[in-house]
Amino acid sequence: MLREALFYKKHDDKIKCFLCPHNCNIPEGKHGLCGVRVNKEEILKTINYGEITSMAIDPIEKKPLYHFKPGGNILSVGSFGCNFSCDFCQNYSISKYKPDSKYILPEELIPICSSASDSIGIAFTYNEPSIWYEYVLDTSRQLKEKHPDLNVVLVTNGFIEEGPLVKLLPYIDAMNIDLKSFQNDYYRKTCGGEKDAVLKTIENSYKACHVEITTLLVNGLNDSEEEIKEIASYLAGLNKDIPLHLTRYFPSYKMEAPPTDIKTMLKAREIAAEYLNYVYLGNIPNTSASTYCPQCKTLLVERSGYYTKTFLEEERCPECDYEINIVL
Repeated sequence: MLREALFYKKHDDKIKCFLCPHNCNIPEGKHGLCGVRVNKEEILKTINYGEITSMAIDPIEKKPLYHFKPGGNILSVGSFGCNFSCDFCQNYSISKYKPDSKYILPEELIPICSSASDSIGIAFTYNEPSIWYEYVLDTSRQLKEKHPDLNVVLVTNGFIEEGPLVKLLPYIDAMNIDLKSFQNDYYRKTCGGEKDAVLKTIENSYKACHVEITTLLVNGLNDSEEEIKEIASYLAGLNKDIPLHLTRYFPSYKMEAPPTDIKTMLKAREIAAEYLNYVYLGNIPNTSASTYCPQCKTLLVERSGYYTKTFLEEERCPECDYEINIVL
């Protein structure tokens, strides 16, 4: 549904959008790079307000969030469009195209969330939630007003301007932010974005809500030992308790390179664990996804697939009293 967008100004005979760092200058009748914000009669409008293409109850670990409400389920919703152009996109059918959708207002979605069995809240995921900004903001605000005990989660590429992010953060409980690489060239050529803007999102967000990071390691492009060190040391400089998920790439969309070597993945985890307390591997069967105390190595959360068993009663190790970065 068409709805006037936030964060724009008229610029000569065009409209300049300030939602994300692309800052698109959009002529009349044209869309920004995200594909969902359009200049219509000198007003910037979003075409995906309330348009839901995907909805499911997911384990929170699927986001992936391993340190936020472990074992919980969450209502997950997505729309269409994206402000990145990743060659390896797993969800290109909704990020690059406009599939069928169902229009659901925030006041209609919230009762679905609150009545869903065992749901801990809403996760905005599947496509990039930041370009669904107006709907995410309205829904999150209303959810917190009516059900302050429920949670709002974003699964995002982190490519958003600081002003819109700061306005949204008071309503967000947890985020998984993709840190695609530590190379500017990789961001520009492979993803169509910029690294520094994502780093700024991470730096603003981890102080305001629970944050976990995912890096998809792509065969031969961003899986070098040196780059893993850069990513892990950067995160450790913020907080060594930030969980890092290193996920194995498989061919998808425009990228046909073979899957990332498992030995490379295992080595990457070993390197990252020299800097960070919590490092996990994704897309690899038969590897441990459990959480252990960084100090005494006591098992705290056991995971097998999406089966989760938590041995914590508070956010401290029951054996050595070490403070654990897990939101129960």
